[in-house]
Amino acid sequence: MQIEVKGRNTPVTEELREHIQRRFTKVGKQVSEFARLEVEIYEERNPAIPDNQVAETTLALKGVILRAHDRARDFRHAINLCEEELSRQVKRHREKRRGRRKSGTDTIRTPEPETFDEGTAIAT
Repeated sequence: MQIEVKGRNTPVTEELREHIQRRFTKVGKQVSEFARLEVEIYEERNPAIPDNQVAETTLALKGVILRAHDRARDFRHAINLCEEELSRQVKRHREKRRGRRKSGTDTIRTPEPETFDEGTAIAT
């Protein structure tokens, strides 16, 4: 999985990049190596908002885009919340795809031909 970290008017430190790499390894094991994860962090400038550190993640998979958006008092906690939300979405998406693949072969059944005795009459 390719990870790209962006900071909107916020410097992205090497420590924060390493934290993101460590945190998203679980998600990376569940998706293809061609998946692309974008993590964008920024700070809300409004002093009335107590949770002003925001992390947004976008995971582009084959045919679907998963997004998570969380805020907290510090970037590390916001990133942890995003990772948990994104891992739930990835798990649900994988189960959905497996369910479609599995149900496609099980649900197709041919009806059994009905047999009647000669003495049985159907009234219509």
